[in-house]
Amino acid sequence: MQSVQTRQHRTPPAPPPRPRAAGRLRGAWRPRVWGPYLMVAPTVAGAAFLLFYPLLRNLLISFQHFRFGELIRGHATWVGLHNYRAVLSEGDFWTVVRRTFLFTALNVVLIMVLSTLVALMLTRLGKRMRLAVMSALVLTWAMPIIAATTVFQWLFASRYGVVNWLLTRLGMDGYSEYPWFAHGWATFSVLVILIVWQSVPFGALTLYAALTTVPGEVLESARIDGAGPTRIFRSILFPMLRPIFGLVTSLEVIWVFKAFAQIWAISRGGPDGATTTLPVYAYQVAQSLRQYDLGAAISMLTVLILTVVLIAYFRQVYRQEAQT
Repeated sequence: MQSVQTRQHRTPPAPPPRPRAAGRLRGAWRPRVWGPYLMVAPTVAGAAFLLFYPLLRNLLISFQHFRFGELIRGHATWVGLHNYRAVLSEGDFWTVVRRTFLFTALNVVLIMVLSTLVALMLTRLGKRMRLAVMSALVLTWAMPIIAATTVFQWLFASRYGVVNWLLTRLGMDGYSEYPWFAHGWATFSVLVILIVWQSVPFGALTLYAALTTVPGEVLESARIDGAGPTRIFRSILFPMLRPIFGLVTSLEVIWVFKAFAQIWAISRGGPDGATTTLPVYAYQVAQSLRQYDLGAAISMLTVLILTVVLIAYFRQVYRQEAQT
């Protein structure tokens, strides 16, 4: 009797797995896992090569004695940190660093203020007017850098420029045939206007897209409580969109800090070095003076300075986010 009950309660053993079915299952899942990575692998590899090879090559040259002779013959000698010591001991380098920080700070502040105002304006415009303004912003953003620079050279031309003509018509006779590109502060101002004009569309459109994600009920409740536009932006919009503002600010810092084409096309760093920033300075040393090793060292220091600034900025943003 006990043996019968034992046979009744005994669970039958599980059937062994089928090797063919398991093989088909594993083979079916493998393309789903690796397929997307294999498809994007050539693009990622090409982008990594184009990005990291010049950086590594430039880093190598910065530790070598690499002038015009080495460029032709090859066989550059290793000099260690000699190029960095030579660059850091020059007073011109630190003057250019201060000018670059001033140029970047002025541009980024103007870009963020104007981008925020344009984005807020877009939220209040009607559908047709908003579409027209956004189309103008996109066209401005899509305009090639050299083409925009050439237009600004025409606008600020001393004799036939529209800016001098307009200022003269407004009663400012001192700007009749005023040579904008012969004075340091005037050329600096033209470059600031140009870079701000080119950068505002990206910031405005990005911030406008972020503003559209804010729930309307929150803004309506604030208005009912008596909050004005300034209070709403300071207490609701900016805290909610702080990460987007931080992202746009960091991208604009990178864009302005490494600006080269506009400065080189308009002034080549002049007059008297008044518009020479770090990228322009590195190019002048490397190409004009044929000191490729010093130019490489300056460019690597530029990358290092920009990296340190961005890391400090992101740490500050992270601390503010942690406190809130």
